[in-house]
Amino acid sequence: MAKRMLILGGDGYLGWPTAMHFSQRGWDVAVVDNLSKRRWEAEIGIQPLIPLAPLERRVHTWRRLTGKVIASHQGDITEEEFLDAVVRNEQPDTIVHYGEQPSAPFSMRDQQHAVFTQVNNVVGTLNLVFAVYRHCPQAHIIKLGTMGEYGTPNIDIEEGYLSIEHKGRKDILPFPKQPGSFYHLSKVHDSHNLMFAARIWALRVTDLNQGVVYGVFTPEASLHPDLVTSFHYDETFGTVINRFLAQAVRGIPLTVYGQGKQQRSFLNILDTLQCVELAANNPAKAGEFRVFNQFTEQFQVLELAQKVARVGRSLGFKTEIVQVPNPRIEAESHYYNAVHSNLLDLGLQPHLLTHQVLAQMLGEIRPFAKDVVEDWVWPRTNWNGEIRTNLLTGSQP
Repeated sequence: MAKRMLILGGDGYLGWPTAMHFSQRGWDVAVVDNLSKRRWEAEIGIQPLIPLAPLERRVHTWRRLTGKVIASHQGDITEEEFLDAVVRNEQPDTIVHYGEQPSAPFSMRDQQHAVFTQVNNVVGTLNLVFAVYRHCPQAHIIKLGTMGEYGTPNIDIEEGYLSIEHKGRKDILPFPKQPGSFYHLSKVHDSHNLMFAARIWALRVTDLNQGVVYGVFTPEASLHPDLVTSFHYDETFGTVINRFLAQAVRGIPLTVYGQGKQQRSFLNILDTLQCVELAANNPAKAGEFRVFNQFTEQFQVLELAQKVARVGRSLGFKTEIVQVPNPRIEAESHYYNAVHSNLLDLGLQPHLLTHQVLAQMLGEIRPFAKDVVEDWVWPRTNWNGEIRTNLLTGSQP
């Protein structure tokens, strides 16, 4: 029998490519989404660069092209009865949990957005834990975490746990977390709740602490325009490399926050799919809460901008770099070295950020260059809870 997978947040940037990836490989896949990401985009007045088909049309097109079925359930996982019924009826072997508000700037806009982010993310995860415990306790939960949970400690970042010696005694404890936003705090709360549930109910949990993702086209998404996933370049939902790419094709200066010495972990969207597949095919044991640091490379932000600028110029784009006041409260110059060996040990074959990869991505979004809205790329959300004006134009969001 085919394995059954339930994907929470299956309409999202990573959720939809994951659904197609596993469906193509013979899994019975069902997705859950309340389409809230599309509403949040409308709330702040932005949209993805490449037009997105509605979820139901995506599902229909996928079935027409491949003959494979992706079931869809529209509803909110913070509603206990809805999620409980879905888990009970689907009886998944594996649950991939992307179903959360995913943006640090969104969570830092004001009190309302901070509270919403934490309630939405923590309650949804708790509802999942209880539904799995009640209806399919052998299922493997793969939760998308973030490297941002760790912060930037002045020691090497291990994979979830740290060996401690204190006053002559030793133990292995969860790695200390220093998250940098209310969003990242919500992910820490998720990790603690899932670790607790694994311990007391013998659930199987893998926490994928993911770096910053870039890219948009996967083999499945390239089959038809209806199947493409979202590509955000705005300051709220856009990841930094995707933002730089959009700025490059539009001829907008690449916005580097502050000194640009902030170091982060990165991976190609193709490697996100590869990592989730490795985790799904090698599930955690009963009672195990394991942590994989999911990334392939580490860069300084300014270094990334320089990479994109060089490739952009080689393709004829006008690519300049501008350093703007950092809206975030963070260390801009710091030590950063994170371990990421667990997925490599399982067989991860990284797609690295080469000149060729950047050139390919610039070519993929080049047809949409005229649709890039310049105002959307400038930082507006201050970590002090204020929405500021565009530094160059003086316009309000």
